[in-house]
Amino acid sequence: MADSAKLMERFEGTARGHQVPSSGWRICLAHEFAEKRKPYQASDVSASDVVKHLGLGIRYLRWWYRKTHVEKKCPVIDLFNPLPLRQIYGCPLGGFGGGTITRGWRGEFCRWQLNPGVYHHKTVVADQFTVCLRRKGQTVYQQVLSVERPNVLQGWNWGYCGHYAFYHALYPRAWTVYQLPGQDVGLTCRQVSPIIPHDYQDTSLPVGVFVWELENGSDEAVDVSIMLTLRNGTGTKEDKSGGHWNEPFSLEKEGARVSGVLLHHCSPVNPYTLAISAREQCGADGRSGAESPSVLTVCFSYLTGKGSLTEKGEVTAAAVCATCTVPPRGHRTLELGMAWDMPRIHFGSKENNVSPRRRYTRYFGSAGDACPALSHYALTHYEQWEEKIESWQRPILESSHLPPWYKSALFNELYFVADGGTLWLELPPEACAEDVQGPAGTGLSQIFPVLREYGRFAYLEGQEYRMYNTYDVHFYASFALAMLWPKLEISLQYDIAAAVLNEDTQPRLYLMNGQMAQVKLKNVVPHDIGDPEDEPWQRVNAYLIHDTAGWKDLNLKFVLQVYRDYYLTQDTAYLQDMWPVCQAVMDSELKFDTDDDGLIENSGFADQTYDAWVATGASAYCGSLWLAAVCVMCKVAGIVGDSEVLQKYSAIRRKGSEAFERLLWNGKYYNYDSSGGPFSSTVMSDQCAGQWFLRASGLDQGEFQVFPRSHVVSALKTIFELNVMGFGNGTMGAVNGMRPDGSLDTSSVQSSEAWVGVVYALAATMIQEGLVQEGFHTAEGCYRTVWERLGMAFQTPEAYCQRKLFRSLAYMRPLSIWSMQLALESRPAAGPSASPPASPR
Repeated sequence: MADSAKLMERFEGTARGHQVPSSGWRICLAHEFAEKRKPYQASDVSASDVVKHLGLGIRYLRWWYRKTHVEKKCPVIDLFNPLPLRQIYGCPLGGFGGGTITRGWRGEFCRWQLNPGVYHHKTVVADQFTVCLRRKGQTVYQQVLSVERPNVLQGWNWGYCGHYAFYHALYPRAWTVYQLPGQDVGLTCRQVSPIIPHDYQDTSLPVGVFVWELENGSDEAVDVSIMLTLRNGTGTKEDKSGGHWNEPFSLEKEGARVSGVLLHHCSPVNPYTLAISAREQCGADGRSGAESPSVLTVCFSYLTGKGSLTEKGEVTAAAVCATCTVPPRGHRTLELGMAWDMPRIHFGSKENNVSPRRRYTRYFGSAGDACPALSHYALTHYEQWEEKIESWQRPILESSHLPPWYKSALFNELYFVADGGTLWLELPPEACAEDVQGPAGTGLSQIFPVLREYGRFAYLEGQEYRMYNTYDVHFYASFALAMLWPKLEISLQYDIAAAVLNEDTQPRLYLMNGQMAQVKLKNVVPHDIGDPEDEPWQRVNAYLIHDTAGWKDLNLKFVLQVYRDYYLTQDTAYLQDMWPVCQAVMDSELKFDTDDDGLIENSGFADQTYDAWVATGASAYCGSLWLAAVCVMCKVAGIVGDSEVLQKYSAIRRKGSEAFERLLWNGKYYNYDSSGGPFSSTVMSDQCAGQWFLRASGLDQGEFQVFPRSHVVSALKTIFELNVMGFGNGTMGAVNGMRPDGSLDTSSVQSSEAWVGVVYALAATMIQEGLVQEGFHTAEGCYRTVWERLGMAFQTPEAYCQRKLFRSLAYMRPLSIWSMQLALESRPAAGPSASPPASPR
């Protein structure tokens, strides 16, 4: 470790004017995470619950067998094959909706998501960067930049010493800093993806760029070569199916030449091409002329000749090598890129003859030959991307009031918007308004223009819970889209609205109760927009543990998001379109107020996003969401001039507020529910969810104040005292349920968990109410647990418990951290009292 201080200085320093941010997730490549844990369950139904409810277990087993062995598909929730924790992942490559490739913090390519919603957690050993140094015509150093020592490719020089390197990630960029022992040469690999707020073109591109900054600290020139090798495929059996082939390419325009290799993967469904490339400039700047990088491209097969089709059982690979001379005490830059092109897709049902086109094909075509143009565009535009990324991130990174861990969490949690099995599809050219409105003819005047201009957008609930746009969870995650890509949020909302106004009479067997029920009822918000193994948008509600038509939160979350979106965008046409839909779902919700006291009741089964945690009667969670939605109805009715609806919901609000306080307020906080059962008085961390959304939408002022401010603050202080400070000694965030005596609520698996997305939402609520230090302390414990203690970087789970077991890796809900940022931005300019505490790492 003699060079560690020097390496850290380089790590915090500057390479060719691009500073490595001091905030962000970072790790020494030699580091091993000590606390390896396994998932205790891959479903919202715990293993003990399955045993307890034997009928559910048998029904699930039959369903699982049919899915996996008869239909040969992946079930949306697989109880028997949860993802193991692999503490290896780094910043994913690629934009939204075109697939992603994840490069681990040790340099390996280790997670592939090219087919929609299908992940291959495979490390392909041959996919590596290798460095070669030559002085005076002699090779003096050659090394695969990987700490691994595989038992294949023994001719390669493996085993780079991890003590000489650091990895640093601040999505959508990452830096790996290498010191080459004994050579006085340093390398900084800067990884860039085109994730740019409010950009609806470049953010869709399936590309990534690796910028290598080369620094020569010696007194003699050195020739430095960086080689990228890539095997065709993703490390699965399909790689050996035969029929794949490679070819070199070179594209020169506008003074820049890009050369590389195309790796054609000819699978029977969703064929694609991978490309690796390097840039050679033809202009007259500091990297050109005699010092211009030379590029060597090689396409080869382990068993077959160049460019020939592989036989069954064979694999093929390619390499691109860029070389330049670095003068004494000087530096140079080499630029390499990756691109992939799967322009048209078929979902798992394979029944749709019209294969949808991905968003990026609007700009690069859908013929399957876009990789050369994509590669050239990426390598000649990444500097513009970085300027925009830095402009976006700089105000937050330079804020002295924000702790480094928060800056890291805020940006790095955005990985899931790209890496959540994300779809971003174009409408077919022949599509018309009727095609997107459904058979009911919804009357949404702007749905077709919006979807035509911005496409259809969907992301999974989680990499293990494979349902698109799971709406009760998107409610939390939606802040990332609404704040950064609001047109995608509005597009998603239009698709949900169209589904609300249509129904599907197809019956389905629900596993929890074993009953056949209609899949989708009219005027009810769907649980999700579909399964990638089926036909998303055409068949919704892939979730079948419960019949979600009886859920209490889905309709309310639609209404709250509609107004929040309007508040952030001021899109009047959107609000006018959604107003009839809001009325329809609220009218449907009214049936859950069984005693006409203005407050809905839960039904004694898990009928909301906590789908293994039962509430009976009035509940703090659903009750607060209901009153917040009623408040929104009053607000929007005033905006659109609907006096009849305003009068109706004003009366409901008065009655409901009185009932909520009478039934649930106990003097310190709101009880979990009004059932009077043994766990009725549980302190729920999410009890102020309605207040959270009202304040995030600029409401809860004057006539729109729903919950007494003193009650909200008292409840939050109680949550902080019990659910935060009483959980893991105050270092693990907030547990969902805590008993008033300081013991965990063990009535369900979910009550004793901490949900990362709920913790961030709770922290935002605290900030909104002036409890800034408490909010940051709460969120920090969650971040430290996930990213540092358990090593779950770029695979943030839905839940973990005090024993440091976890559930559902790589989940949508933690995107709610952007509600913390909205809460901070919405606070009036304040002095030190508004600043979070500066805590040591």
